[in-house]
Amino acid sequence: MPMKRPDGRRADQLRPVEITRGYTKVAPGSVLICTGDTRVLCTACFEDGVPDWLAGKGLGWVTAEYDMLPASTGQRRIRNRGKVDGRTQEIQRLIGRCMRAVVDRGILGENCIWLDCDVIQADGGTRTAAITGAYVALCDAVEWARREGRLTASPVREAIAAVSVGIVDGRPLLDLSYAEDVRADVDLNVAMTAAGRFAEVQGTGENATFSARDLNRMLALAARGIRQLMAEQARVLQPVRRRK
Repeated sequence: MPMKRPDGRRADQLRPVEITRGYTKVAPGSVLICTGDTRVLCTACFEDGVPDWLAGKGLGWVTAEYDMLPASTGQRRIRNRGKVDGRTQEIQRLIGRCMRAVVDRGILGENCIWLDCDVIQADGGTRTAAITGAYVALCDAVEWARREGRLTASPVREAIAAVSVGIVDGRPLLDLSYAEDVRADVDLNVAMTAAGRFAEVQGTGENATFSARDLNRMLALAARGIRQLMAEQARVLQPVRRRK
């Protein structure tokens, strides 16, 4: 019989996923995504204009900010004020790259979409949950812009989602909780599009090196999980909810 994980999951099983749209009333796109005990609030705002270095090129811009609230972990975390720490900067750039990978910036025109991902509670996989939730918030912001007459067509080309995988005690595992992540020999974060193409692969040998065979096994596991996450994204996005 396969060994069970601390929470009883199989090696290839995601944590329970819940995506709640319209979580706040003001932002054009607002999503709370829960993956196990990790909770991330993802909001999307639509702005006219682009950064100065893009002005006049007919292209839009999609960017992201990410942070963890002070009480999101067991010990209070100091807020990022002024200077953003290296980990936070890396993750928000990752989220921005992933969203731009599925947006036609020509159709977006000289407009900017801001995605803000705030971790309310962290139990591993915060960056991957942020990507998965931010995509849904992005779709809602785009639909809002179309209803407001700011866009004539959707620039979103396809879905994108992300998940963590790793090797713990010699076994490849999907969607690591914090308790598994801190013990992982290898840690991988994978973002894929609906077409099955990789937008980002971040792999680290935390306590050991890994082979090409290990990598392929983890990528296959990630692809399986991402297909399930995309099915949940599609479920909550259909039909597109109309706001007054």
